Amino acid sequence: MDSRFLTASDAKARLTDIVASFTDYSSKHLPDDVVERLREMSEAEHSEFARIIYDAMFENMDMANRLDRPVCQDTGLVQYFVRVGTAFPYMDVIEGALQEAVLQATQSAPLRQNAVEVFDEKNTGTNIGYRVPWIEWEIVPGRDDIEIYMYMAGGGCSLPGMAKVLMPLEGYEGIVRFVFDRVTTLGINACPPLLVGVGIAGSAEVAAKLSKKALLRTIGSENPNPRGAMLEKQIRDGLDAVGIGPGGLTGAESVMAVHIEHAARHPATLAVGISTGCWAHRRSRIRIHSNLEYEVLSHRGVAL
Repeated sequence: MDSRFLTASDAKARLTDIVASFTDYSSKHLPDDVVERLREMSEAEHSEFARIIYDAMFENMDMANRLDRPVCQDTGLVQYFVRVGTAFPYMDVIEGALQEAVLQATQSAPLRQNAVEVFDEKNTGTNIGYRVPWIEWEIVPGRDDIEIYMYMAGGGCSLPGMAKVLMPLEGYEGIVRFVFDRVTTLGINACPPLLVGVGIAGSAEVAAKLSKKALLRTIGSENPNPRGAMLEKQIRDGLDAVGIGPGGLTGAESVMAVHIEHAARHPATLAVGISTGCWAHRRSRIRIHSNLEYEVLSHRGVAL
């Protein structure tokens, strides 16, 4: 497609169609890394009952594929994390295209209608509401493409989410204690095995945002700081030792991964945030080029 001949209206329509199809597909097919990790965990499980739970998960995925239906009935609130190059030619139409894509995917998938307006306590019936879909922006200098991470934030996997500022003397032990308290208290509501995202920063809102971004990372990736990577492993090993297991019904492993994202902090504060993803972790990633051709990066070989 030669984008030189596209009007802004045509470009918006094309972007809407791509992202709507991408969102629809992502509600029905888990990303490659999640499927591979669940398979690893199932094969390593010694408990016969836990293996039955994993078998049910894979049967669920197979039925979603065969019947062309979402892999979980709670399709959440759609969130887009957008990394857009400063030279991308259609920045003006991205936000409108993403909103219309949610409406289109809600009808085509279909997605459960989950957007309830605060104060009015009224479901919009469209999955579009005030500041929803939530769009998080990152500007990338020197690029002319756009990468979109789509995440469906379901009710169960959102329940353990929390952020707080610790007293500095609580240290990293306080961070670990906070994560364990949240996972052992409410982790079962998030449909284990979980993907645990942790944010460490100087204020609660930054830690919360980083914890959600941690859920976007590919399973198997590590924090770039060796100490951060070590803490990821230690928390993961500790949570596995608790024995929550698949579905919260005990087992050898309880988490698919622990991902930590961090930002420099104030000397007097140490903030921590946690976000969790369920076993049906509907996180996907697409790159759209300036000519509006695309690559789905989270699912190998997919054409929308």
